[in-house]
Amino acid sequence: MSLKGKVAIVTGGNSGIGMAIVLKLAEYGANIVIDYVAHLEATEALEKKVAALGDQAIGVDADVSKIADLKKLIDTAVQKFGRINIMVNNAGIETRTSVLETTEAQYEKVLAINLKSAFFGTQLAAQQMIKQGGGGRIINITSVHEDWPMPSNTAYCLSKGGIRMLTRTAGIELAPHKILVVGVGPGAVATPINLSTMKDPALMKKLDDAIPLGRMARPDEIASVVAFMAGDGASYMTATTVFVDGGIMHSSPGL
Repeated sequence: MSLKGKVAIVTGGNSGIGMAIVLKLAEYGANIVIDYVAHLEATEALEKKVAALGDQAIGVDADVSKIADLKKLIDTAVQKFGRINIMVNNAGIETRTSVLETTEAQYEKVLAINLKSAFFGTQLAAQQMIKQGGGGRIINITSVHEDWPMPSNTAYCLSKGGIRMLTRTAGIELAPHKILVVGVGPGAVATPINLSTMKDPALMKKLDDAIPLGRMARPDEIASVVAFMAGDGASYMTATTVFVDGGIMHSSPGL
């Protein structure tokens, strides 16, 4: 598979799953705009890793909860590389709070960073793809929790459920323009967002026991699926989510 000559934007691209996606897309030849809001040094180090693979990357300090900053990402891709072929809406946060505990500020922050950014990232990328012609790919990094409840993380689940319907509805709307919209839904992944669990041996054992494959995913295992969804092998996939969860959504005690 080759993504040579393709241009990708990855939101939340300088850590965790986002960083793995950047490196995997670059491995297949894509040039990349890396969105970040903190840790400039990590972004600069990632740019160098992409360059070492023979591709180009540029970091952009952009708050994806703001439409103007999302537009800055699109404009940078066009100015630097001439077009955009792949939009990866990856940025996300969680509060680990229940419906009884979540404050208005927490709710608004989670929905803005997770769902609003994916909606308007999809909109702006699609508008540019239509303008330049040739179609494109929009890949939303969602979660098993777009469909599978996670008590005590309600706002996060709500945001991912919204991305599920964004993916399906936008996929139908944009199909005539040859723009494919898909979701990639990770299960438990060894990234900074799961550090509290990873630092607790009892919680890790409980989690591993619940996963049929017996372990968390590595970020690069999620990135490999994203790269596939961006390539020719996924040319007939749209308006759907591919879950990469080690089987956790179908785990059963067998009673």
